[in-house]
Amino acid sequence: MSLPAQTQTSVAVIGAGIIGVTTAIALQQAGFEVRLIEAAEPGGQQAASYGNAGWFSPASVVPMSMPGLWRKVPGMLTDPLGPLTIRWTALPRLLPWLLRFLYAGATTSRVEATARALRPLLEPGPAMHAELAAAAGVPELVCRSGAVYAYPTRADFEAEALAWRLRRDNGVSWTELQGDALRRAVPALSPRYAFGVLVGATGHCLDPGAYVSALADHAIRLGARRIRARASGFDLRQGRLAAVLTDSGLVPADRAVICTGIQSRDLARKAGDRVSLESERGYHVVVAAPEAMPTLPVQTSDSRIGTTPVAAGVRGAGQVELCSIGAPPDWRRADIVQAHLKRSYPGLPETLAEDRLQRWMGHRPSTPDGLPVIGPSSASPDILHAYGHGHVGMASAPMTAQIVRDLLLGRAGQWNLEPYSPRRFNGFWPRSAASLERR
Repeated sequence: MSLPAQTQTSVAVIGAGIIGVTTAIALQQAGFEVRLIEAAEPGGQQAASYGNAGWFSPASVVPMSMPGLWRKVPGMLTDPLGPLTIRWTALPRLLPWLLRFLYAGATTSRVEATARALRPLLEPGPAMHAELAAAAGVPELVCRSGAVYAYPTRADFEAEALAWRLRRDNGVSWTELQGDALRRAVPALSPRYAFGVLVGATGHCLDPGAYVSALADHAIRLGARRIRARASGFDLRQGRLAAVLTDSGLVPADRAVICTGIQSRDLARKAGDRVSLESERGYHVVVAAPEAMPTLPVQTSDSRIGTTPVAAGVRGAGQVELCSIGAPPDWRRADIVQAHLKRSYPGLPETLAEDRLQRWMGHRPSTPDGLPVIGPSSASPDILHAYGHGHVGMASAPMTAQIVRDLLLGRAGQWNLEPYSPRRFNGFWPRSAASLERR
């Protein structure tokens, strides 16, 4: 059982991305002595949270793997520029993860259970981020303007009936926008999109990198201690944590939380768990001083690219590339994002000067079933997992932090943590959220 916070239990939060900094804040506020271990600058370009689309959306309950996706795998392998692609050279190593990914979305009951497991992480996100930003002194970085999902026709929207039913069943409501109503909501959007839906509960961040940096500063102001180091393992004594091993020496701690994104897999193994985690590499392009841009986030159905108004201009983010972590970026994928921006917002010029463009590639830490890994490790109850949020890390970070806090306070009984368990990967086929619900 966890020690109560008033004894000043020390907790090493490993990683200062969006999950790590929100966790550090929640634990410091609960009375823990927090040590935030991160070698790089919080909010820097190395982090997935720096480069995402910046959405806080309850509508993101729909997993990436859905029924029928397996039919598209041959196209993924032959089209290097599709919205989801797999590099041939990485296929042998990725095959176990890919098979589990397809298995997780093979039936309607599985994706329904996954959506139900994502709902409690995502639904409170917009309001919680507004509170966090205000507390950190950067309220202007969080907007709650809603988001539009745009389609060429209503028939294209109806073709995604299962995805929208998952959203409706999990409390997401929307307003239909036909023709002129869509034009009024997003005046700059191309007329090729004639139908859309407005999800009013969605929020977004105007500068995810600056936001994460501000939250890290807030955690330090609250009393968290920043340690500039890279964690490499754990000093366990008779199953209890004594310290975190780093490249700068031992960091004594009573508890530890692994929040290192795509790097978490190696630390998880040292904590006794073999977690199925791979990088869904994503790309973004930011156009500075755009001649045309949306006034609220927009995702178009034909590209799956989200466009977001940000402090620096307009950001287009998307694409999923499965390959080895160390493989060089394929910047043609960023060119796809840029071309999408021009096609969707025809007011942008045909040619943009390079000094107006920013390109980025980063690693979404993704599990095959689309659910994060949250819970105690197998090697010690003193080490917790909190990573693997894939496409929803920004949106689900505040609730993840609360779950971690409650676990360390010994009051996590209100949460059903089975769908997020690291031990769901003990067999080749992960135990699905649907099977865990029946236990």
